[in-house]
Amino acid sequence: MTLQEYVQSIRDKSICVIGIGVSNEPLITMLLSAGCHVTACDRRTQEDMGEEAQKLLALGAELRLGETYLEDLDFDVIFRTPGLMPFDDHLEQARQKGSVITSEMEVFFRVCPCRVIAVTGSDGKTTTTTIISELLKAAGYTVHLGGNIGKPLLCETPQMKAEDVAVLELSSFQLHSMQCRPSVSVITNISPNHLDKHKNYEDYVDAKKSIYRQQQENDVLVLNADDERSPDFATEAHSQVRLFSVSREVTDGVFCKDGVILRAKNGRATPILRTDEILIPGVHNCMNYMAAFAATEDDVQDEICRRVASTFKGVEHRLETVRVLRGVTYINDSIGTSPTRTIAGLHALKTKPIVIAGGYDKHIPFDSLGDELCRHAKAVLVTGATAEKIYDAITSSPHYASSGLILRKIEGFDAAVRAAEEMAKPGDIVLLSPACAAFDAFKNFAERGRHFKKLVMELEE
Repeated sequence: MTLQEYVQSIRDKSICVIGIGVSNEPLITMLLSAGCHVTACDRRTQEDMGEEAQKLLALGAELRLGETYLEDLDFDVIFRTPGLMPFDDHLEQARQKGSVITSEMEVFFRVCPCRVIAVTGSDGKTTTTTIISELLKAAGYTVHLGGNIGKPLLCETPQMKAEDVAVLELSSFQLHSMQCRPSVSVITNISPNHLDKHKNYEDYVDAKKSIYRQQQENDVLVLNADDERSPDFATEAHSQVRLFSVSREVTDGVFCKDGVILRAKNGRATPILRTDEILIPGVHNCMNYMAAFAATEDDVQDEICRRVASTFKGVEHRLETVRVLRGVTYINDSIGTSPTRTIAGLHALKTKPIVIAGGYDKHIPFDSLGDELCRHAKAVLVTGATAEKIYDAITSSPHYASSGLILRKIEGFDAAVRAAEEMAKPGDIVLLSPACAAFDAFKNFAERGRHFKKLVMELEE
C-alpha cells in the first residue's frame, strides 16, 4: 500500500490527531491537503500555540485544545502522540466505541517502500541508530533517518525508493501496541525506565517486544547477549537471531575479545577492528558499534566499519566535550536520563568527575547509582525534583563513608553549574549526567544539554 492509497482509504472518515507536535504536524498538514476532515487535539491553549494554531485553522483543521482535549473522542481513526499510552482511559473508551487507534509511525510501516532497520532499548538507541545510518551511508546507500530521532518520515515515503534504507529509533511509547515488521530489529539492552508512564516494568518490556513480534524467518533480530532478557526474546522471535557481547564469544554476531571486536559467522570469527580505534569513548559505545555491525552485516564491509568507527565523533549530548577552561573539562552527557546511562558515562571516563545529577522523577530506583557515584565520582551536586532521592541513595550506600565523595544539594540547575565551576581544579572534569529526565525544568534532555553548554561557554576565562 502506498501513502496515497492509505490516505484515500480514510478520506471519508472522521480523523483525530492527538498531539500537535514535531511528529504529528506534518501528518495533520498532509491529511488536510488531501481533503480529509481532521480534528487536532492538544493540551495547550490556542493562546499558547499562537501562529501554529492559526496556520492549522487556515488549512481547515478543527482544533480541540486545553485540559479537556481528550474528552469524547468520537472518531473513526485516531492518531495518538507517542507520549499518550494506548491504555489511556480516553483511548480505551474510544476503541470500545469502534475507533481505530494508530500512529504516524505505525502507518509509516504500512506504506514504507524500502527496507527498515529499527532500534530500541533502554540505553544507546540514538547512538546505535546513528552509527547504523553512518555505516550505510558510507557504503553508498540512501538512508532515511527517523522515528524517535531526526524527523518524521511518513510524509516522505512517496520519494523513497525500494533500494533505500529507513533507519529508525523507536521508543517504548512508539512501540507499545504497535504492529510493525522491520527487516532488521535491534534491542540494545533492557533496564527499568519510564515507569512513570508504563503500568509496570513488565509493561515496559512487553512494549519493546513489538519490534520483533511480527518478524518472519527471513528477518533479523540483533540482541545483546549480556542482557538477561535476551534469551527470552530469542526464544519468542521467529526471525534469525544475531548476538553481540563484550563478555563472551558468540557463534553468529559480533563479540569483543582481548580488545578486538570480531565478527562471527557460522562459528568462525574474523577481526573487524581494535576497540582503541573507536573514536568515541566507553565500553557502552563499543557495544553500540557491535550492535550496529551486527545489524549491517549484509550491507557494510569491514573496511567501511573501521573507517566510520575511527572518524565518527558521536551524537550531541552524549559525553560531548563542551569546553576546557582553566584546565577543567566540561562534558555534556544530558542524554543520561536514567541511572544506567549515567553509570555507563562514569565508566567511560578515566578521571573521577564532578557530577551534576538530578531532574524529573520517572520512579526508577537510584540504589545502584548511589554505589557507582561513590566509587567513580569525585563530587556530586544534586539538584531538581529527584535531588533528595539521589542524595539518600548516595548516603545510604555502604561505600559512602570511605569514598571521600563530596556531596551537596544545590537549589537550581544554573546554581549547580556555578557551584561545579567553583569546586573544580585544573585536571578535573565537570560532567552533566543527571540520571533523570529533564521535564522538571526543561522541555527535554536536548534543551537541558544546550542550556548547560550555554552556561559553560559564558563562564569567564
